[in-house]
Amino acid sequence: MRRIVVRVLVVLLVVVLAAGVGGYWYARPLLLTGTGYAAHNACAVGILAGRNQPATDLPPNPLVPHLSTTIGSDRASTTIRGVLAGQTAWYVPGYGCTIADTKPTFPAPTEVKPGANPYTAAPSPTTTPAMTALLATAFGDDLDEAGRTRLGTRGIVVLRDGKLVAERYAPGFTATTPQLGWSMSKSVTNLLVGRMVLAGTVKLDEANLHPSWTDDRATITVDQLLRMTSGLSWDETYDLGTPITQMLYGEKDMGAYVASRPLAHAPGSYQQYSSGSTTFLCSALAPRAGGADMPRRLLFAPMGLSSATFEPDAVGTPVCSSYMWATPRDWAAIGQLALNDGSWGGSKLLPDGWMARSVALTPVQQTEEEGYAASWWTNRKADGSLVDTRLPADAYWATGHDGQRVYVVPSQGLVVVRLGFSPGVRGDDLRATQLVAGMGALPR
Repeated sequence: MRRIVVRVLVVLLVVVLAAGVGGYWYARPLLLTGTGYAAHNACAVGILAGRNQPATDLPPNPLVPHLSTTIGSDRASTTIRGVLAGQTAWYVPGYGCTIADTKPTFPAPTEVKPGANPYTAAPSPTTTPAMTALLATAFGDDLDEAGRTRLGTRGIVVLRDGKLVAERYAPGFTATTPQLGWSMSKSVTNLLVGRMVLAGTVKLDEANLHPSWTDDRATITVDQLLRMTSGLSWDETYDLGTPITQMLYGEKDMGAYVASRPLAHAPGSYQQYSSGSTTFLCSALAPRAGGADMPRRLLFAPMGLSSATFEPDAVGTPVCSSYMWATPRDWAAIGQLALNDGSWGGSKLLPDGWMARSVALTPVQQTEEEGYAASWWTNRKADGSLVDTRLPADAYWATGHDGQRVYVVPSQGLVVVRLGFSPGVRGDDLRATQLVAGMGALPR
């Protein structure tokens, strides 16, 4: 997909340079995708994560030499050749980076203390030789430098029976470096909805989620949005004029944009992956629990996820499809909460049976996403067969762009986090599944 985007961006840049003003305004929507991506990346990597080489998180792209990025104390701005398609991402403490014309204002963020998270200050474990070997393979120690760079593993954390048993980080990364989960944010959104269901402020069968929906869209439920069966017209392809690029880089109010989409299928009948569904869901529910502060109030503070940040759009909707940052240990805590079915530090944060329901498939007439349940991927297909025969039947996982994974295997008391920057690396080539299978085979 990224190769397609790169080719189109380069062609459009040629059009701009050749055709002048007219070519620029034709190409501007997708050029904004390039500058918006770069500005947000520079802001988040440089300011939120505190790393000094944000360009290393840009995929290989012939457009990069034409991008000009400046980073200040609270913003990053990117243009093409210093003048075209400018975008600015603003940093707000507690909320990360948001693309907007002017610096946004959000509620005072809920304080998150690390004490509720047993993994934050836990000493780094001494691993067994077998675990060390598995970590080495997952980091590509057997590969040459180019191969290791392509594999791109940056952090691995393994929990077994609730204890931190293994971890390793790439040079330049530590246990305290936040990393972007991309679409693993969708699985965290499932937990946020669970918190609201437990509190009685949301019901899974709740409909009438937007005042403009006076047609069949009014029947779309919270559960259907979690399961990508809303039926709203969508295209997840990163290309000129597609909904996903327009939402992320062209809309101040992402939820309102998604709400404007027409139905392509009857709600509940067709499953299609849609970042719009998840972000719209948060736009509908966040006002009930603090708006942009919802993730901190409902989940990060009770769990002690002091590194976690859920970045909002310009009107304060958490971009629940894509923009949660956290350290590998805090991502592992998310997996452990799921494995515990919501039990955390003596409290119950999710309804009983929440995760069993969340990883169970709902029958639909047609699906494009085999194994996708309520914002978690499950190892069971609709016909009962396994998605991946190397993993136990009860395994499930969160998945994000560029190779982000959180695996949960209840029967083995196992949580495995793999974070990295792996554009162009196919899922199996990440070596993540092999790592999970190998850790599961070790004695407890």
